[in-house]
Amino acid sequence: MDKLNTPVSAPDVQEPKPSFFNLVRCKCPRCRKGDMFAEKNPYKLRHTMKMYDTCPVCGQPFDLEVGFYYGSSYVSYSLSIAFTAATLVAWWVLIGMSTEDNRFFWWMGINGVLLIVLQPWLMRVSRTLWLAFFVRYDKNWRTNPPARRERVNKDHMNAW
Repeated sequence: MDKLNTPVSAPDVQEPKPSFFNLVRCKCPRCRKGDMFAEKNPYKLRHTMKMYDTCPVCGQPFDLEVGFYYGSSYVSYSLSIAFTAATLVAWWVLIGMSTEDNRFFWWMGINGVLLIVLQPWLMRVSRTLWLAFFVRYDKNWRTNPPARRERVNKDHMNAW
């Protein structure tokens, strides 16, 4: 038998509680075990956004409706702003800001490079968080079937 068909745990074994870090690792929001993306490495740019149709562990559909992931751009924007604010505060505390030299411009350059480097990972995490807004963790995911897709048009899927 392969890994996907074997039971994950016995009924008497206590499962660990779901963690927010499983979402940051781009795991399914329903079971927090299955991978959402076919390629684990976000820096293989040809396959960065290649997602499974359903969770390989619990069967949760990832594409709930046509154009579903357009909303993840708001999450990506928020994550980028939060990261920029955090680097500004860290720079200010560790190095300081001054009107007398170019420290602010150094921060802007370094922050810009970091945002470009982190972009593939931020795009994946924003998709995972966006899906987590609509699909909640289900502690009984083994016995409860996943919700059906609402509106899916096969002709419009992956048209972006």
